[in-house]
Amino acid sequence: MALDTRPLDVLADFPAIPAGWAYLDTAATSQKPKPVLDAINRAYGETYATVHRGVYQRSADMTLAYEAARKRVAAFIGGREEEVVFVRGATEGINLVAQCWAETQLKPGDRILLSALEHHSNIVPWQMAAEKVGAAIDVIPLTADQRIDLEAMAAILTPAHKLVALAHVSNVLGSVLDAKRATELAHGVGAKILLDGCQAVPRLPVNVAEIGCDFYVFSGHKLYGPTGIGVLWGRYELLDAMPPYQGGGSMIDRVTFERTTYAPPPGRFEAGTPHIVGVVGLHAAIDYVDSIGLNRIHTHETALVTQAREALGQVNSVRLFGPADSAGIVSFAVEGVHPHDVATILDEGNVAIRAGHHCAQPLMDVLGVPATARASFGVYNGAADIAALVKGVERVTRIFG
Repeated sequence: MALDTRPLDVLADFPAIPAGWAYLDTAATSQKPKPVLDAINRAYGETYATVHRGVYQRSADMTLAYEAARKRVAAFIGGREEEVVFVRGATEGINLVAQCWAETQLKPGDRILLSALEHHSNIVPWQMAAEKVGAAIDVIPLTADQRIDLEAMAAILTPAHKLVALAHVSNVLGSVLDAKRATELAHGVGAKILLDGCQAVPRLPVNVAEIGCDFYVFSGHKLYGPTGIGVLWGRYELLDAMPPYQGGGSMIDRVTFERTTYAPPPGRFEAGTPHIVGVVGLHAAIDYVDSIGLNRIHTHETALVTQAREALGQVNSVRLFGPADSAGIVSFAVEGVHPHDVATILDEGNVAIRAGHHCAQPLMDVLGVPATARASFGVYNGAADIAALVKGVERVTRIFG
């Protein structure tokens, strides 16, 4: 079947986007479609109950809905449901692996490999773990077109490297990692690999089994779902060998004052009452994305990136970052203008972008700028948003020219 390359026309599904407002900050957080809002409202207003504990029917029904969402997530990313851990977001997922895997498996002299474009959430937890165990961190440089340099990665890796942690898609540059190749390189020296999929899962088909990675994390709120919910996927044998992240209810097998035994994964890592409605909302978000199709979403966003880069490239004093085929993200700078001023002026024209270091200060150092302006696209964006963006940037150049 031929791929449908028509522009998406789903703006009406997003009630929080008023007419004339160009929302171009999806890489930070996505707006929510009606099916997700409806699912959340039903869960709180009609079917709400706790899960895993009640013997009454509504609690049993909500437990079924909660676990159905786990099964849905697993199918969405090509994993098994017992390998899906619900967390608050990708940040918590990475911290969980850092504390429960890295801090228990690494020893003095071991090494962790990151890249120059990582989000702080995929840097700081590894630094904290490395400091505790006496490990060291190495950094993969970028290619000339600002991708993770896999040739350099191959040259850096040694048997001392026990963990590699990389962004599947850069939150600043939009560059897409060849995740399967990176995984093969890591496994070639016996290292485990974690992939930060926050910017990938809303834009690209992801299959962790085909990639072959060991851990994969993403956040629901970037996937058109609610805030406060995310996913850690891990190979079951790795999760099963890891100690709990937190202690409390639900994650136990048996508790006495002498000792406690723990539930098997994933329950072992889900202490306390979970974000029940967040999980239900995430299920609805995945259904919504699948109803459009990730291949079609990627085609749509690729077209928007191409349009935006071509139009911005014609504006005097605009510098573009990232590769031409970036996934849904265009970062840029206007010569002589701080990105915060760019964003403020754009906001006056009802265009919402992100400005700053994007939680990637080491990358800003590599790029040689204190910050960038970033336009990022979603299923609700179209040509009119690009036009408004370019019009706003042209106004910036006139004001500061």
